[in-house]
Amino acid sequence: MLGGRRGAVDATLPPVAFTAGWLLGGHSIWAGVIAAVVTGTALAGWRLRRGDRPRSVLIGLLAVCVAALIALRTGRAVDFFLIQVVSNAASALAWVASIVIRWPLLGVVVGIALGQRTRWRRDPALLRAYSRASWFWAATYALRVAVFVPLYYGGQVVALAAARLALTWPLVATALAVSWWIIRRSLPAGHPGIRHPVVPTATAGSPAETGRLTGTV
Repeated sequence: MLGGRRGAVDATLPPVAFTAGWLLGGHSIWAGVIAAVVTGTALAGWRLRRGDRPRSVLIGLLAVCVAALIALRTGRAVDFFLIQVVSNAASALAWVASIVIRWPLLGVVVGIALGQRTRWRRDPALLRAYSRASWFWAATYALRVAVFVPLYYGGQVVALAAARLALTWPLVATALAVSWWIIRRSLPAGHPGIRHPVVPTATAGSPAETGRLTGTV
């Protein structure tokens, strides 16, 4: 949803390269770091040649470099995955918070993608549907945290790389399918769908209509 196949490749190849380098180098952090940075740089160069936005490419490469620096700084190979553990925990909290404050992130993302801005939020049925579907996305981040944290504290570098691979694009694909099903089930019969938010019109005597007639906000 947020990066497509290219984003999935960017997210999975550097950690796999780090683990492979670490293993082949006899548990050398430097070997793992070099493999990850070379892989990340190659991916960045390939994406730039394809015309991707430099900003998004550089952010991806920066994340790899920061992870590498953390591992080198601490001297623990498992710390290469620390950013992933922290970012998934923060993401889970962000998704839950967005639902609580009635700005579900799924609605925000889809609204931007469809050019609707915030119009979807004025549709009570869509707001409810996006909120329900956003709970599943929050659960995916919570699942990653539940898997990553024990492996991280157990120092399981290879298992972390495998979990990183398994819980990236397969889990995102599942979340897309399930959230679409939740949205369709949540919308009432006759609703035109996510592309056409149903915004209630102001009726005579309502606060919006009174404000329009009197010139107030």
